[in-house]
Amino acid sequence: MKVVILGKGEMLSNLIEGTLNANCQIAGVLRYERTVMPPILLALRDFFKSSPDVTLIKQVKINEIKCNSANSDEFKKEILKLNADIILVGTWHEKLKKEIIDLPVIASVNVHPSFLPKYRGPNPYLQTILHQEKKSGITFHLIDEQFDRGPILAQEEIEILPCDTGKELKERTVYRARIMCTDILNKLNEGLIIPVNQNEKEAVYYPNIKAEDMMLDFSKESAEQIHARIRAFHPWLPCYVTYKNRYFIPNPYKLRILDEEHTETILKKNKITNPKVGDIINTNYKSRTITVMCGDWKSIKMTGVYLYGFFNKPFTKMFIKNISLSSK
Repeated sequence: MKVVILGKGEMLSNLIEGTLNANCQIAGVLRYERTVMPPILLALRDFFKSSPDVTLIKQVKINEIKCNSANSDEFKKEILKLNADIILVGTWHEKLKKEIIDLPVIASVNVHPSFLPKYRGPNPYLQTILHQEKKSGITFHLIDEQFDRGPILAQEEIEILPCDTGKELKERTVYRARIMCTDILNKLNEGLIIPVNQNEKEAVYYPNIKAEDMMLDFSKESAEQIHARIRAFHPWLPCYVTYKNRYFIPNPYKLRILDEEHTETILKKNKITNPKVGDIINTNYKSRTITVMCGDWKSIKMTGVYLYGFFNKPFTKMFIKNISLSSK
């Protein structure tokens, strides 16, 4: 069975591995980067900073399709020439046209990192952690003309651990995608899968995040929500704690929620009698730690923070040392 894979990064690498494990022929690969970067810049990046997926493609000597869009005439001609049985897509930004979807002999299949129809959209890793879910998932489904809506071929739940960032959740998800990929390709080859339509009543879609979502608002979110937001955004974007025209960037691996009793103890120790939401109520400049008051009368202790900005970062400890805790 001949498979053409469209994808990016870790998901692409794992789909390649899963396809090889199924003893399928990878007829070609179209990388996401070819659709968003000029060829010269991409060639320079690949030469000076080759990514794991590019290294794998070279090691296995896979045919790389060089088109600037999966909807282009060039790509269509390539698929027809390769006589592909399956188009397999993982991490892609284009909505494929019907004429492209219908090209392969057997099917066009998308891999979405959530338990569809929940968490449709561009970054389910981030959104599931942000919404404090206990479980996410991975879904293989047929592609139609709408994002993430085609009939489901197979799916599995994936546990979200309390300290997971988007990075760890993604790593576990793409590895599971590799294992499922092998099984699904084998079953498709034997005609053993019956697609199941998604339940549109359960569908939830989340778009890309906005720049303002990176700014932590302690008045609108609880300590648990702040904790989840910082972890969810890593490793794609940082979150920011605002303090007097400066911005602290928290370390997503060094966060601790302090309950009401512990927070009250800190307030008494530092003689803070009228705390406001968002106030820094405790510091330790040696460990670059700030503790911030949250709206639910809990606080969040952030260790290993640093100031935003190339020239500000080296002065983080000195800045923290000079923070005056409010006692009014």
